Amino acid sequence: MGVLTEFKEFAMRGNVIDLAVGVVIGAAFGKIVTALVDKIIMPPLGWVIGRVDFSELAWTLAPARVAPDGKEIPAVVIGYGDFLNTVVQFVIVAFAIFMVVKFINRLARKKQAEPAAPAAPSEEVLLLREIRDNLKQ
Repeated sequence: MGVLTEFKEFAMRGNVIDLAVGVVIGAAFGKIVTALVDKIIMPPLGWVIGRVDFSELAWTLAPARVAPDGKEIPAVVIGYGDFLNTVVQFVIVAFAIFMVVKFINRLARKKQAEPAAPAAPSEEVLLLREIRDNLKQ
């Protein structure tokens, strides 16, 4: 039972749960960005450039052919259009993460900028001040 207890303590720590939530939200955000790039950003960009569908851009190294035994051998292609889509997705995700980190840093700076209230003087200090004031008179 010791291992199970240790695992439960490990899994229920705040950092592990925060990480799990971050991974789930990150995966969902990744799907949103993929849809944004594939369905909203790249079609108009391809249309402006010359009615190009970026996902279909590829260099054909060897065309498809039929082997002597009748099997079809697929073409050997480098799909650089999908790579371009992925680069755009990365830029969007990196920018979003940059903005979140910038926001968090701004909040952290505001907390640091607030000066700490001075501590109330101790009874000894108050008594010494009273003695000093009495001696001045």
